[in-house]
Order: sequence, then C-alpha cells, then structure tokens
Amino acid sequence: MKITNKMFAEGLGTFWLVLGGCGTALFGHVGFLGVALAFGLTVVAMAYGVGHISGAHLNPAVSFGVFVNGRMSLKDMLLYWVAQCVGAVIAGAVLLVIWNAAGLGQTGVFAANGYGAEFAAAAGEGYLSLSMGGAFLVEALLTFVFLMVILGVTDSKHANGKFGGLAIGLTLTLIHLISIPLTNTSVNPARSLSQALFSNAEGWSACGQLWLFIVAPLVGAALAGLAYKCLGGCGKCEK
Repeated sequence: MKITNKMFAEGLGTFWLVLGGCGTALFGHVGFLGVALAFGLTVVAMAYGVGHISGAHLNPAVSFGVFVNGRMSLKDMLLYWVAQCVGAVIAGAVLLVIWNAAGLGQTGVFAANGYGAEFAAAAGEGYLSLSMGGAFLVEALLTFVFLMVILGVTDSKHANGKFGGLAIGLTLTLIHLISIPLTNTSVNPARSLSQALFSNAEGWSACGQLWLFIVAPLVGAALAGLAYKCLGGCGKCEK
C-alpha cells in the first residue's frame, strides 16, 4: 500500500474524528455521555472504513506508540503525523465556519483541552479545576491504557481483528467518560491542536496549555509501546 494512500486515509479519518467528536461537543447538546459516545463511534466507523488502508491510527500518539513498539518506521510515523494534524485542523476550521454561520459569536473554549481554575470557569458547568500535574497524569495514564488496548487487539499473533475496531471505540468512549470533566479529554495531540487554534476564551488560553496535551499523550503512548513489547516476549521480561 502506497504511503500516499495511507496518509489520505489518516487525514480523512482524523478529520472525521474531530468533526464528529468535537462537533457533537459544540452543537449536540447531548451532555458528557453523548460526547463520549460520539468520539467512540467515530473511531469505530473509521477503524472499519479505512483501517485496512492505514490501520486507522487517527492520532499522533497512537502512531508514536506503534513506532516505539517496533511496528512502524520513523518515516511513516512522521508522515502519519502530518496527515493527522492536517486532517484535524481542517476539521477545526470547518467547525469554525459552521459556528460562524450559526451566528454563535466568540468561540470560547471551542471544545479545546485544558486544566486549572481558569479552564474550568471558561468551560462551564460540570468541569473541575485540575492541577497541571493532575492533568498530565490523567492524559498520560489514559493514553497508556488506550495504546495497550490498541496494541493488543491489533496483535496479529494473538488478537481477533474482527472486533478490534469495536474494542478501540469502546475504550475511547470510557476514556472520555472519565476525563471530559477534567481536561475535556485529549489523548490525541492532533485533536488538541485543531481546537486550540480556534479557541478564544476570555481569561484562559488553550494555546498556552497545548504543550501538555502534546507531551503527555506521547509519553503515555511511548510507555505503552515499551510495555507491550515487554509483555509480548521480551527476553528480559520472561525471566
């Protein structure tokens, strides 16, 4: 499969993830449960829609974890990152167009990720004031679990691939149920970037906190890639 085909699939898949998940958060009025389901359903749809082309990573952290685990080359990972970020930003721009067309005025948080009292106040009812360290822990830990599930269900030696997309989507749904009130749930640097660029909340800057939602998911993904390699038969771990 050509890398250009894979990049298109990753760009399209990440576009749909952001449009479906963040779009539901912005326009759906369905509460945290509805938003969590929206993110999970977008992943399920793209896993079965384009997974046979690119693996449907849809997330730079997923690609990084796969790379650390030894299943992907550095070159392909970097190309995936480009496609994922481009797809996510385009989706964010489309959401902005819809927002303006609806006459909603200043974007505010715009489904961006954040932490702290300023973020909680800007995000509104139901959000908690989490410290920077707490936010880093939440994002890194949940990304770690997410990658462990992904690496497990896509393990060609042991997994039943027919249900892999469903397992991944349900895991992402649960992750959102846990962490939407805490950080608005990232576990995906491209998703965080796409919304931070268009957020314009008074008293809080999404771009100022964006670094955490890039670094923490990558740390969690790297640890999962190493851990799964160990569990999968690392000689030192078997002794």
